[in-house]
Amino acid sequence: MPSIHLFHTPPSETIKSQVQQMVIDDLSEISQVAIAPSNPLYQLYQYGVGYEVHLYFEAMDGTRNMPVELIVALDDQAPETVLGFVLYQPTLDDPQACSVAYLAVRPTYRRQGIARSLLQTLMARYPHVELASSVGKVPYFEAMGFQVLAARGPQVLMNTRDYRTAGLLPVLDVAPIYRSLEVRQIHAYLLQQHGKKAMTEAEKKRDRHLDQLTHRARVLVQERLGG
Repeated sequence: MPSIHLFHTPPSETIKSQVQQMVIDDLSEISQVAIAPSNPLYQLYQYGVGYEVHLYFEAMDGTRNMPVELIVALDDQAPETVLGFVLYQPTLDDPQACSVAYLAVRPTYRRQGIARSLLQTLMARYPHVELASSVGKVPYFEAMGFQVLAARGPQVLMNTRDYRTAGLLPVLDVAPIYRSLEVRQIHAYLLQQHGKKAMTEAEKKRDRHLDQLTHRARVLVQERLGG
């Protein structure tokens, strides 16, 4: 079994880069955008989600008044190798509550109980845990003790209790990322590579896919809550 480690302050660059890469690689599954790898816009959102994780790590130094913590599962045979992680925000004025930003396990190490160990460690620290799940993973989180609360866009809001915390949770503003020079440069490169028509169709495909996921999330919530 891997060893579980908690970080209140920024971890080593090696660990940070692995966590970032895991989020980038698992973009379709764990990001709210849920864009398909075949979509020409995929590269743009990979940059965006990677930079978002970078901002979370920056906040771990305590300068943003936005508490962020990280729990990682490290390989016992290679202690600097991250097998899985959960990145989350403790609630400012509710010591029992937190909200998960990202949870991921390396593909070759899935179904070995790593995600379960990470969540159990998290729930031991903060019994009132909230997260947003894709529709397909809802049964897994239900088996871990989470309950469906509501639909939130293409994802399903889940909680270890049947209500949300009343505590304050600072929200990371990601809008500037997608207005940045880097994103504009990536978009210009993609436009040059694929052409305007293909990029316009890519945006339509993204929007249709999000609409489909949003509908599925609403249907599931209605089924679970009987609404």
